[in-house]
Amino acid sequence: MVRHKNSGWIEIICGPMFSGKTEELIRRLVRAQYAKQNVAIFKPKTDDRYSDDYIVSHNKRKIKSIIVESSDEIYELKDSADVFGIDEAQFFDDGIIDIANKLAREDKRIVIAGLDKDYTGKSFGPIHQLLVDAEYVSKVNAICISCGDPASFSQRISSEKDLVVVGETDKYEARCRKCFKP
Repeated sequence: MVRHKNSGWIEIICGPMFSGKTEELIRRLVRAQYAKQNVAIFKPKTDDRYSDDYIVSHNKRKIKSIIVESSDEIYELKDSADVFGIDEAQFFDDGIIDIANKLAREDKRIVIAGLDKDYTGKSFGPIHQLLVDAEYVSKVNAICISCGDPASFSQRISSEKDLVVVGETDKYEARCRKCFKP
């Protein structure tokens, strides 16, 4: 990745559940910390799996974070960091789009991870616009639990019908296009 000297930018890490999005987000933020950059990390209050004080990957790697109820709270801390990490972006309101763009215009690096599709296979939350606005996009895949092919869908295996149902392997499986059943 090219290091820009005089501008900010947006990086997106997207894909289905169990694809390593949070793991990659943590990797990038830890590298920024090693480089002695000021890093602020945020997660939405909706994501209550694992921990209140950390974002945690499925393999239990973690990094200290700040829980926020709205995207506006991120911008309020704009002077506290040069690098902003945001996990589970699909759970944020559409205001996250403006916040990410404002921070980038103020020479900040914004690294965002989130699901690109909901359990029906449709675009999820603000991710579609963030993909358009981003300078860098990393689409990661999981492995299909049914056949072993690359998986780009999150198959809900529980009976809930709400759009947002926070869960793990008890509620979701990674599936390829052929094995996915919306």
